[in-house]
Amino acid sequence: MKKLYYAILLCPLYAIAAGDSEYDIIPRTINFLIFVAILYYFTADFFKNFYKNRILKISSKLDDIQKKLLESKAKKIDTIKKLEEAKANSAATLATTKKEIEILVQKIQEETQNEIASLEQYFEDQKKYELRKMEKEVVSSVLKEIFEDSSMLLKQNEIVDIIMKKAS
Repeated sequence: MKKLYYAILLCPLYAIAAGDSEYDIIPRTINFLIFVAILYYFTADFFKNFYKNRILKISSKLDDIQKKLLESKAKKIDTIKKLEEAKANSAATLATTKKEIEILVQKIQEETQNEIASLEQYFEDQKKYELRKMEKEVVSSVLKEIFEDSSMLLKQNEIVDIIMKKAS
């Protein structure tokens, strides 16, 4: 509303300034000032609002950037914490794994020793069995020879001596 009053007050000055004179600098200056006042009257609000909106937009962008910066710093800190936790977990897992490996190696060695002892025992038993089997075969063959051969009449002592010689 005040702007309208200024425009009404400036109209008579415009009429005075329009007179003919040899020096027209004063009327031109007054005309220019009136033009600037009218221009200001119609465009001042637009430019003020435009300027304020521009400031608000820049401010909001800066706020968004600061929020994103703070979020990224928080994420960075969280990531660093997670990395440290992962390093600690991996070190603990590595130590546990080494212990488990030692236990497994020891267990495998014990099982292998037991298996070797079992195989040795089996070998010894098999050897004894084969010796007995051979002795039986030798005794059987000797007795078969003695009984089949009629020319050979031996006494019990002689048979035992022959068997003992063959067996040893």
